[in-house]
Order: sequence, then structure tokens, then C-alpha cells
Amino acid sequence: MIIPGFLDVNFDKKELLKFLFFIFIFLGLVVAWLGFGERGFIHLYRIDNEREARLERIKKLDQENKELLEEIERVRKDKEYVESLARRELGLVKEGEILYRFSRQKESAVAQGNKSQR
Repeated sequence: MIIPGFLDVNFDKKELLKFLFFIFIFLGLVVAWLGFGERGFIHLYRIDNEREARLERIKKLDQENKELLEEIERVRKDKEYVESLARRELGLVKEGEILYRFSRQKESAVAQGNKSQR
């Protein structure tokens, strides 16, 4: 059964422009929804950037973890390293040694005095 006027393709210019206008509006709304919607391309771009930043942080933490594990092994096995840590971190000295400490304020004052004399 053929419906009269259904297959009639004779559009006048005004109807054709109206039809195209609505098609473009519809396509514009779809593109806007895909780009700016809750799960749109911009949201995906932000999530991807956040993912990359977190992966970089994970790599950095893994490297730091490996370095700390190596230091733990070194502290467990190397007595000289433990001694150097105690000297550097805690300021410990061996019996009979003399420890000299210099004030940084005096050094900077002397350096500034030398510059002003020149």
C-alpha cells in the first residue's frame, strides 16, 4: 500500500531550509552533549590527565621505595655505613676524636665583610 504524498520528494526551498536547520540544531546538540556532557570528551580528557599524573606518582614512589629498601639492606649488612650515618645524622664521634663545628652566621658575616672591603 502506498500512502499518497509520502514519497513525494518535491520540497520547496523554505521547507528544505527549515529541515536542514533542525538537522543542524540536532547535530549541534549531540556534539555539545558528547563534548561537554557528564561523560563527554572533556571529562575523559581530564580523567586521562589525572590518570597519567597518578601513574607518574606511582613510578616515583616505587623508585623511592626501592631506594629505601636498598638503604635498609645496607644498614643491616654494612657496619661502616651505620657508623657514617651515626656521625652525620647524630653528630657522634669516636673516643679520642675532636669534633669541630663552625657557625654559618659568622662565615656569612665574614664573606659579606670581605665583599664590602673590595
